[in-house]
Amino acid sequence: MVREGKVRYLGLSEVSSATLRCAHAVHPISALQSEYSLWSRDPEQDVLATCRELNVGFVPYSPLGRGFLTGKFPATTTLAEDDFRRSLPRFQQDAQAHNQKLVNQLTEMAAGYDATPAQLALAWVLAKGEFIVPIPGASKIAHLEQNCAAADLALRPADVATLDEVFSEKNILGKRYNNSEFVLVDR
Repeated sequence: MVREGKVRYLGLSEVSSATLRCAHAVHPISALQSEYSLWSRDPEQDVLATCRELNVGFVPYSPLGRGFLTGKFPATTTLAEDDFRRSLPRFQQDAQAHNQKLVNQLTEMAAGYDATPAQLALAWVLAKGEFIVPIPGASKIAHLEQNCAAADLALRPADVATLDEVFSEKNILGKRYNNSEFVLVDR
């Protein structure tokens, strides 16, 4: 498709560092899209470093943890019956209650920046590298405007480190997907 002029830029989604390197050797990859947020940190293992090295843009989806990091997430039981999140381990009742304690800390820190938890969560993602451009979902214009304002937050390095620790893998209860869904992810 590149040779035929139908495609100018190539991007990948949810691939490992090895797959990214292999693909990039065939044709330059412009962007890699993967889940990345305070509570989905897998790309930090090696994918972010590979993107930086190869000059590949990184596009995190679900940078607000599927809405959970906004600080306004309803009980999972109030979600529509067909809402995908109802089946995810992190959104089960015990996990949600545990993880809400982490979001409470995020909310408290956000208040110190006169920001929302969502803005602080997005600012944290943006602080992880200039090659990172998150794509948060927004169902309302007000949410879009709030998300954009996150780009103006300059987080103190100590606060980035605090958030790194608060939301470390050992502190989060539940996986981001069920085992059957992880087959779609090249890890």
